[in-house]
Amino acid sequence: MIQKFQRAHYRLKVWQKSIDLIEFVYRSVRDFPREEIYGLTSQIKRSAISIPLNIAEGCGRESTKEKKRFFVMARGSLVELETQSIIAVRLGFMNPETHDRFLDRLNEISAMLSGLISAVLRRTSNDGLATPFSDSDAISLRSFAT
Repeated sequence: MIQKFQRAHYRLKVWQKSIDLIEFVYRSVRDFPREEIYGLTSQIKRSAISIPLNIAEGCGRESTKEKKRFFVMARGSLVELETQSIIAVRLGFMNPETHDRFLDRLNEISAMLSGLISAVLRRTSNDGLATPFSDSDAISLRSFAT
């Protein structure tokens, strides 16, 4: 990955895993029927892309309330993606083996997002602003960052 700037969210494993998920999603929907290109295929891609976008936007926000809101939206996109994948299997567009790998990735990211939300809430200062991530936070964020 080319990184000109080192943004805080680049270090988050949950963001990295969600970027990896996009690649997996794009490969998985490649063989969906052509008539679904503007339907389910497009919805699945948009939901997958929304996950790291919301994580990144949450990291760029100042208040804990805003951070939490974007991280929760990322989790909402993940649940949408899960539902869309179930529909894809039922319609015969995705095979069960691919779906199992898909769900494994979604479950891992969901757990990481829940942990990230909890970590942000624990770090709230008295004025409602999230304290900036610092080197001393490395221990508490170790499970989310590389």
